[in-house]
Amino acid sequence: MSPAELQAALPDAQRVARPQRLAGGLAGIWRGTRTAIAGLSFQPTFYFAGAELRRVEWLAAADALPDHGAGAFDALLGWGRGRFGSELASNDPGSRYAAWVAGDTDVYAQLVDGERGASVRLVYKVRQLKDASEL
Repeated sequence: MSPAELQAALPDAQRVARPQRLAGGLAGIWRGTRTAIAGLSFQPTFYFAGAELRRVEWLAAADALPDHGAGAFDALLGWGRGRFGSELASNDPGSRYAAWVAGDTDVYAQLVDGERGASVRLVYKVRQLKDASEL
């Protein structure tokens, strides 16, 4: 999807004044309307590399919740299991992570609860396979 196609599909999307930049030339240049997911208000950001959509990230602050987003993360975990099957998971102090592969797309949910606050993130990104000789 190109930026023009994104604008046609989501006319309320707004261009970001100072895009967040990630590895691989990704830039979060568009934001969508906040959406309620699992009891939190998620802000979607659309990341492009060149003129191609490569990643969509929904992020919600969870500091105000008594459980700091654990219930919302569990709801996303249940949704992911129902849609994609068993996850690859990681649970560390202050962080929980679950990932799935769906064709050419990687999907992950993350709960972070640390000194800089609590947040829940849901990400869809184009799968990038690397040749072992490139590692």
